Parts: sequence; C-alpha cells; structure tokens
Amino acid sequence: MSHYVCRLNLKQRLAVIFFIGFLLVSCSSVESVSRQNESYSQVAEPSRLKQIQERGVLKVGTTGDFLPFSYQRSSESKTYYGLDIELAKDLAESLGVAVQFVRTTWPSLLSDLRSNAFDIAMSGITITLERQKEALFSIPLLSSGKAAITRDENVHMFKTLDAINKEGVRAIVNPGGTNEIFSRANFPKATLILNEDNLSIFQKIVDGKADVMITDAMETRIQERLHPELEAVNPDRPFNFFEMGYLMPVDHTFKAFVDQWLNLRLKDGTYKRIYTAELDKIK
Repeated sequence: MSHYVCRLNLKQRLAVIFFIGFLLVSCSSVESVSRQNESYSQVAEPSRLKQIQERGVLKVGTTGDFLPFSYQRSSESKTYYGLDIELAKDLAESLGVAVQFVRTTWPSLLSDLRSNAFDIAMSGITITLERQKEALFSIPLLSSGKAAITRDENVHMFKTLDAINKEGVRAIVNPGGTNEIFSRANFPKATLILNEDNLSIFQKIVDGKADVMITDAMETRIQERLHPELEAVNPDRPFNFFEMGYLMPVDHTFKAFVDQWLNLRLKDGTYKRIYTAELDKIK
C-alpha cells in the first residue's frame, strides 16, 4: 500500500489520505452511536401504563376532603366515596387491574406524585400552569370558578372581591391548594384563617368562627345543601375560570390511555350517570 501511495502525485495522495480518514471517523461514529443506543436501552424504563399492568394495581392519590369528588364519612374511616372515586374504579377496570387509594394532601400533592406514591391523582384537581410545569393533566372533566360561601344573613356583604378584601373580614381557607393561592392573591387586607381540615371549615362559618370561604362554585352549592345556615354567594357568576382534570406523571403513553378512557366515559353517559348518583347521595 505504501509503495502504491508513493507513486501517486500529491493531489492523489491527499485524496487517498482523506478517504482513509473518512472511513476511520465513520467507523468511530457508528460505534459511538451504537454505544449510546445500548446505554439508552439499558436505562429506559417501561411506560407507567405497562408498569401498572405488570403490577396489577392502579394507585390513585386522593385527598378525601372535597365533596363531591373525594370524601370520607368520618375521620376514622379508611373508605373513600365520591365522583372521582367511582371513576377511579372504572379506570382500573378498564386497565384490567385492581385499584388502591393512597391518601395525599393539597400541600403534598406534587411531591407525592414525584415520589411515585401514586400513578394518578383524582380528587377534583384544578388544572394550573404551575402544576403543569411538573406534571401532565388529562383532558378537562369540567369547568368551574371560585365562589364565596357565608352565613345566610351575610350574603349581601360578600358579593365582590373588594367587599371581602377588607380589614376585619375573616376569610377561612384550607392550605396548600388553589383556594389558599386565590385568597392570598385577592385578600391582602382581610384576615386569613388557615384550617387544615377542609371539611370542618363550613361548620366553623356556621358557628361564627369565620365569615366567608372562597372555594369551587360546585362545592359552595353542595355545602349550602348540607348546612342550611349557609348560602353560596355567586356560584352562577364565579370570580374566575378554571378546569379540572386528573394529575399524572410525565408519561405520554399513560396520558393517552387516560384521555381516551375519559373521552369515552364523557360521551357514553357514564360520567353523567355517576355524577348524578353522587350528588343524590349528598343530602
């Protein structure tokens, strides 16, 4: 080979050298890509959908404190009821697996999701941009907005945000969720009372320990049913707009399944049937 190269002119020699170098670089690149692909295949995890099917259990995070989506009938109970609980059972059945409910809270919702405490959170969860920075949501279930609830005789006092945002007004709120975020943003002059247990808030308003709460319009309607002393102030004209959905880790295969399942349930009447049945249970 060297004897042959010596007989070539300079231009021919450079062409031969360039060709040999090209072959060496190409071989090196192919080997590098091959090693990278092998490395990727070793660390790639199966989709959440496949993990659930192999495990045989769908783990559902839920708060148990938000009527009509997720609630418990006593503080000692370990059984969950509500719209999202029944839909979670239906989702598990569609996957061909059992369902396991995992207690979470509004402050720990995202950290629990990051730690893989559950596969999906179903608890009347508001879709927000902040949450979507870390997770995925299903297609929306429904739309709503924040509304006020207070004692019957005080309804005329709290019809606007400005009316609530006054010194001396005691606005009670559960910490860690969109209710607290909304109240802190809109009521800097009012006194905010943080109450860990969302379900006990309404009795405290009845007892005069707080004046008003801002929560989802649907919840204000339900709580005025349960507490005749209370009245929803503006459920038909809420202070803002948002949608609710199911919270999931960033796994598009699993999200695609959940979205299609939910789309079918919204279209085939299953969602409406469960929704109506759950509202009828709340007297």
